[in-house]
Amino acid sequence: MNFQKLSLTHRFLAMLCAAAISLAATAAPAAPDHEVRLTLLETSDVHGNYFPYDFLNGAAPGEGSLARVATYVDSLRAAQGDDAVLLFDNGDILQGQPSAYYYNFIRTDRHLCADILNHLRYDAAAMGNHDIETGHSVYDRWVSQCQMPVLGANIIRTDTGEPYLQPYTILERKGIRIAVLGLITTGIPQWLPENLWSGLKFEDMETVTRHYVPLLREQADIVIGLFHSGMGSAEHYAPMAENASAEVARRVPGFDIVFCGHDHRPAERVVEHAGGGKTVIVNPGANAHSIARADVVLRKGKHGITTMKVSGKVVDVTACAPSADFMAHFKEQCDEVKDFAAETVGRSDAPMVTTPAFFGPSAFVDFIHQMQLEISGADISFAAPLAFDATIAEGPITVSDLFNLYRYENMLYVMELTGREVKDYLEFSYSGWVQTMASPSDHLLLFRPNAAALPDPWQRLKTPCYSFDSAAGIRYTVDATRLPGRRVTILGMADGTPFDEAATYRCALNSYRGNGGGRHLTEGAGIAAGELQGRIVWSSDKDLRYYMLQIIRRMGTVSPRPLGLWKFIPEDWVETARKADERLLLPSPAAH
Repeated sequence: MNFQKLSLTHRFLAMLCAAAISLAATAAPAAPDHEVRLTLLETSDVHGNYFPYDFLNGAAPGEGSLARVATYVDSLRAAQGDDAVLLFDNGDILQGQPSAYYYNFIRTDRHLCADILNHLRYDAAAMGNHDIETGHSVYDRWVSQCQMPVLGANIIRTDTGEPYLQPYTILERKGIRIAVLGLITTGIPQWLPENLWSGLKFEDMETVTRHYVPLLREQADIVIGLFHSGMGSAEHYAPMAENASAEVARRVPGFDIVFCGHDHRPAERVVEHAGGGKTVIVNPGANAHSIARADVVLRKGKHGITTMKVSGKVVDVTACAPSADFMAHFKEQCDEVKDFAAETVGRSDAPMVTTPAFFGPSAFVDFIHQMQLEISGADISFAAPLAFDATIAEGPITVSDLFNLYRYENMLYVMELTGREVKDYLEFSYSGWVQTMASPSDHLLLFRPNAAALPDPWQRLKTPCYSFDSAAGIRYTVDATRLPGRRVTILGMADGTPFDEAATYRCALNSYRGNGGGRHLTEGAGIAAGELQGRIVWSSDKDLRYYMLQIIRRMGTVSPRPLGLWKFIPEDWVETARKADERLLLPSPAAH
């Protein structure tokens, strides 16, 4: 990216703006100081939760949703005036629910998400990694249909070095100029196949903000960061960090407010930045259960802003009634998605539940393993539970059940790994999954400090469960009494033939993992990031969920069962620990 060229262009525009403002000020009498109040709102990581309907479980009402957000926003606009309320979205809105999938890939004339953001009069949006995961044909169409700017200052075209999306926007409300800079987390090349982001690269967030913030401070009274990146922490900060919002706000002076997202963790924080001032940071969490709110009270006189106070908080909207206007306006689209999600594609003669996968082989994850091996013809499969508490009941399998089973649009890869790399991959997975037990009274699972005090059970695990990769195609044990790196003993292949650490095996895994997501291949198996693409010997051309749907249609009835190819040892210790761990994770023990 040619920052020098862009800097000159933007500074010239800023000078013109400043000159125009100066002339206007000369021509008009000086205005006395006056107070202005503004409310700025942010949704993030909505993941297709547009309607108050649980498409995954076929039930109403669903929690959260943009229909409830609409009620909250409308109430503020009615109380404070339209020009006092600004509304932003911070990405990951195009993936996660049948409502998004249907308009991504089935009905492709208009995108429902664009129509909803337009209807709710969003002022700006930012792109998220799960939006990129839908592919150019989807997100380019969505951007073109949005009537507000979709921002991405660090999404750069490789052919020109220029931003692929509008980097920032400047809005004016009540005589106050508000600059909004959009950024995306930089891990996309490590998580997604290159065909989904072809022609693009993702610059470091701090580098890009250092370029833009001085320009925006020249043009605006308030500068806002719209960062699709988690809050993060200083001890985990590094260039190109995945969750860098707090550290970028701390290191780069000039932001009044940073709205963040990506990590699904609601948060409110004030940080002191390098210039000595303070920045308010707010993260609303996920699935439109809450909205981030920043209230600004300032006084403006003839020489600009004299005082400004900013406060931030997360507002729960689950108790808001869905907007009647919203639901009436989008009734036809909602009904279409209901019909799509409810379509029966086959039957299951046994239930599948996520949580048993934390403690050993499970019908849920082993069904994914079987699908991956059948689709790919690989020797070994790696897979993890992608949802914390999903359940697929015995009986009809619907399209929505496939979203419970497999939440995101990952492709399937076959990669060549040596036997030693397979073992090291698994050692890495279990090192973030279980702790070293010294007695049967210890926990098996690796929990965060003060886990019991955390409100959401999924937050109590130190490592997200979608990193709990197990394997099929081989038989092995995991000794919970041993230190990390020495726990896994591979006994042989599933068919009884020997396992050879020096041999090369074809391994099936999803594209997120195959591109380095979770670091199982890089930090675990020790494969350099630049070598990963060369290890891929086959890739699906459609998402994994699509192939699963086709297999289930063909089979008619499936019989998911735990394969029993691996286990934790010592078994008596593990069983004792399991009971205690389930009490910490679940209201009642999961059905097995």
